[in-house]
Amino acid sequence: MTKENDLLASVSNTSTDSEFFSPIPAGYKKGKTKYVFVLGTVMSGLGKGIFSSCLAKLMQDKGLKVAPIKLEGYLNIDSGTLNPFRHGEVFVLDDGMECDMDLGTYERMLDMDLSRANFTTSGQIFSSVLNKERHGDYLGRDVQMIPHVTGEVKLKLRQLAMDSGADIVFVEIGGTVGDLENAYYIEAMRELAYEEGADSSCFVALTYILEPKTLGEQKSKAAQLGIKQLMQLGVQPDIIACRASSPVTEKVRQKISIYSNVPVERVISLEDSASIYKIPASLREHTMDFEVLRLLKLEDRINLRNERKAWAKWCDFTDRIDAETYNVSIGITGKYITVRDSYASIINALEHAGIALGSKIDIKWIDTTEVDGSNVAEKLRAVDGIIVPGGFGTRGAEGKISCIKYARENDLPYLGICYGFQMAVLEFARNVCGLDKANSTEIEPDCEQAVIDILPEQKKIEGLGGNMRLGGRDIEIKPDTQAWEMFGKKDSVRMRFRHRYEVDPKYIEQLESNGLVFSGKAPDHPIMQILELENHPYFFATQAHPCLTSRPLRPQPMFVGLVAAAMKRQYPDAKLPNSIEAVNKVKTLA
Repeated sequence: MTKENDLLASVSNTSTDSEFFSPIPAGYKKGKTKYVFVLGTVMSGLGKGIFSSCLAKLMQDKGLKVAPIKLEGYLNIDSGTLNPFRHGEVFVLDDGMECDMDLGTYERMLDMDLSRANFTTSGQIFSSVLNKERHGDYLGRDVQMIPHVTGEVKLKLRQLAMDSGADIVFVEIGGTVGDLENAYYIEAMRELAYEEGADSSCFVALTYILEPKTLGEQKSKAAQLGIKQLMQLGVQPDIIACRASSPVTEKVRQKISIYSNVPVERVISLEDSASIYKIPASLREHTMDFEVLRLLKLEDRINLRNERKAWAKWCDFTDRIDAETYNVSIGITGKYITVRDSYASIINALEHAGIALGSKIDIKWIDTTEVDGSNVAEKLRAVDGIIVPGGFGTRGAEGKISCIKYARENDLPYLGICYGFQMAVLEFARNVCGLDKANSTEIEPDCEQAVIDILPEQKKIEGLGGNMRLGGRDIEIKPDTQAWEMFGKKDSVRMRFRHRYEVDPKYIEQLESNGLVFSGKAPDHPIMQILELENHPYFFATQAHPCLTSRPLRPQPMFVGLVAAAMKRQYPDAKLPNSIEAVNKVKTLA
């Protein structure tokens, strides 16, 4: 070990004498874990999370242990208060962390349950640094972006590497090179690569190749300038992935190769794909998996037998994408429909269920702010089933209730999620139980019949978000119900939650006596979490967000049931399984 590295190792926390400030967790072994850094140039929205998760999957298939992390530049502590119109879906992890939707991409692609250790924001980093400064952890030094803030980022990554035991940590930096809030993240990655030494890191730059219709040819200048900006920050990319609407030409790849000092075989075309689940195969065709292994000197850790088995299973799944023989329309009746990313997990869960059942899902977007009793039949005329998704606030609520009433009375397959569960209870209370003024205190704070309300024990918790039920919770399943059959006759099932309003327990008996079945509840508490209707082709709702735990090879049962019921409605003469039979069939495929 060099004198410089000896010094670096010795200053695991702080030193007033050395400029080699780099916090290192106790027990961290340099060289055990390698790092792949994924950055974007030219524009945001290139699919860094998709690329990173697909590359990580290829490494995982080879028997390597991977750990992803997303670094976000915004100052929010988490994503919980972000408006879906601005930032897409808020994805909730099992430990309750509210985070970026890319974490959902990682969980689905890698079939992993992630935690708050896999997500950080500038707000988290700065808060940690300032808390340490107040506690005197920096020994009187002036606290600066370099080395203290960048040091905190490196500490976060090394701690994840050590705690996860990963062979490779995949680090995705949100936004784009050139964003002011990302500059210190990129500097931290440069420092980490320098400190970890040769063969420790691999930098991947995603860029965008323009193809103006008026010119009729691809233009690489914007990509060249974006990569130049990255190199000016001291980062030499090892791989460049060129995003484009059509395959990137050899000429363009050569230009970028010359401009960036990256061998042309590591400048790859990553054109638009019909399904993100086909991207791993594209990366394999470009031999990106073996390029990364060579760059990180990891060839001796791979398990080819494991790779053959895992890849064969994945190919069986992707082959079914092009073998769909049925087509059903599912209506998503929400209020954020102009931003499709607001419902990313629902879209993916429907795709998983459709692929498993051999059915292409055609999603119809229905804005519930434009729906009422007079036009609901026309709005839902062309769909075979509907989903009322989660949401907050009053806007569009009555439109959702109109959709649910139509689905209940016309045998239209229905799945309610979170807010959709609450609206289903209100619809039933009003139109079946005769509680004409039934409402939620979220919609009408002083309503006479508060069927949906914040429970008393939750009201004691003050502060926005403080009374939110977040993360994974066990649900006790009532025996001999459809839910019990759907979940394999298990006594309980685990789902993820993000809500603060519940069914008021004093109305439960009246609702049940009129035919509403609460087939899932919180253990030891009168908190209703799944409902269903008998004598209906498919009418389910849950206070949870089942879409968050759907996986490509393990579709979520409630979505499988919905798609199966929609197929039977669309193809009444075909010999198709009912919802429960379909769920059992899909389990055998997995």
